[in-house]
Amino acid sequence: ITSTGATFAAEVPVAVLTPGFSAGTLGRYALIGLYVGVIPVSLGLLWYPFLRRMGASGMSFVLALTVGLLVFLVLDTLLDAMEIAGRLPGVFSGVPLVLSAALLALLGLLGTERLFRRGREGAGRLSTSYRIALGIGLHNLGEGLAIGAAFALGEAALGAFLVVGFTLHNVTEGVGIAAPVLKGEGPRPAHFAGLALLGGGPAILGTWIGGFAYSNLASSVFLAVGAGAILQVVYKVGRLLLEDSVRAGAPVLSAPNLAGFAAGMAVMYATALLVSV
Repeated sequence: ITSTGATFAAEVPVAVLTPGFSAGTLGRYALIGLYVGVIPVSLGLLWYPFLRRMGASGMSFVLALTVGLLVFLVLDTLLDAMEIAGRLPGVFSGVPLVLSAALLALLGLLGTERLFRRGREGAGRLSTSYRIALGIGLHNLGEGLAIGAAFALGEAALGAFLVVGFTLHNVTEGVGIAAPVLKGEGPRPAHFAGLALLGGGPAILGTWIGGFAYSNLASSVFLAVGAGAILQVVYKVGRLLLEDSVRAGAPVLSAPNLAGFAAGMAVMYATALLVSV
């Protein structure tokens, strides 16, 4: 109400104290990252025994589903990075910086691919699972940044909503990590623990960074590197799917493969709605 009696309607949010740096806050942010990243990815990996009982067509379906999941993650991560980069001052050239970081990450990982070609086929497939976990982990780091920043800005309701949405969204990622090792001898349990930590653990680091030292510049670069890493994994898993199809004498664009790819995109889109609605 002004001095002349004029009124202006506006919503004033409830004031919430921004969490300060302390051992308790550090532990609570770590638990949030655990709930959002490690636990959902672990739940997805628990599907491994069931997936191994599927036939050849079923395994090809899961591999194609993994490609669909990863393609959606590439687009989602890159668009998020470009959106954050758009908030940067013009001197940083945000969008070119994002594209350059993603390209450098892709080329760097392709250049080191020869290091993963040594050993038997099972080891190669396991290394593919680790690379999928790494790419997904970088994506989950970005999710942790968003959650930590929401709590740092006092948006407790938004932060809690993001925790629930990202948790449901990330369960499907464990299935994609397990897909390359469905054939051959199964990995030791220690590898599954490592894959879960690599895929989900960065969400803890992201929550710490977002909660205590959020930066649009660092966030956009992290997300861009994650997009490049996931794109390299899309290439690797796609090549693996092609090799399996040639070995089985089946067309690459078969009905199970196309259905799996479409299902992967659809699942990620549907679960992403839980975050954006």
